[in-house]
Amino acid sequence: MTSTSPSTTGTAAPVVEAVGVHKSFGSLEVLRGIDMQVAEGEVVCIIGPSGSGKSTFLRCINHLERINAGLLSVHGQLVGHRLVGEKLYELKDKDICTRRAEIGMVFQQFNLFPHMTVLQNIIEAPVGVKGENKKVVTARAMELLGRVGLADKRNAYPRHLSGGQQQRVAIARALAMQPRLMLFDEPTSALDPEMVGEVLAVMKDLAREGMTMVVVTHEMGFAREVADRVVFMDEGRIAEQGTPHELMSNPTHPRTRAFLDSVL
Repeated sequence: MTSTSPSTTGTAAPVVEAVGVHKSFGSLEVLRGIDMQVAEGEVVCIIGPSGSGKSTFLRCINHLERINAGLLSVHGQLVGHRLVGEKLYELKDKDICTRRAEIGMVFQQFNLFPHMTVLQNIIEAPVGVKGENKKVVTARAMELLGRVGLADKRNAYPRHLSGGQQQRVAIARALAMQPRLMLFDEPTSALDPEMVGEVLAVMKDLAREGMTMVVVTHEMGFAREVADRVVFMDEGRIAEQGTPHELMSNPTHPRTRAFLDSVL
């Protein structure tokens, strides 16, 4: 896997850039000033205890959650906003959807349409949202189903698939939009243990192909093997980050050490 970390990208613009990002739900402050960059082709795994803000930050990247302060951009464009002077203005829904189309996201739950076949689930957004040619999208969908090992399930409905199969369809559905960035929010947490490996294998293939990925995960083995950088979050802040070897073998923050001692 070839990739570069933010420290070696020179003048290349980061794919994701967060500057002082804050997010609250009422009086509960979930993100307390997140600063992060993700370079082209980089795989960043975010780890940390439940409630640390990992999933909230991921949802902020594609504007499923609106930030309260700071700046968050993807490929140099602010997420969900435009900046006029020093004031942020919310984009129209149509413009948000246009920008979001370049960001694929895979959730903990599969979120497939139960009344649609596997193939229909995959082609729905490219045809309905982007207005692409159905024949072209169908060919792409079949290629993606082949990549995730489910070409023979094109006419099956989600209820007839295992959890691991449904999550692989969800990955194919996200890839059908031809995103430049993939976000994974604990994609294996809802799966039975024996199904985890088949989903992680697809993600490893994506990483080897150079897809830029931000992955919230509890799968420490996956983070160690695939990530270029591991970010540890705690109480809404980034406590520590580094290469998998640096962070997992020699963490410097006491909270990181305590967390890794509990999960490794």
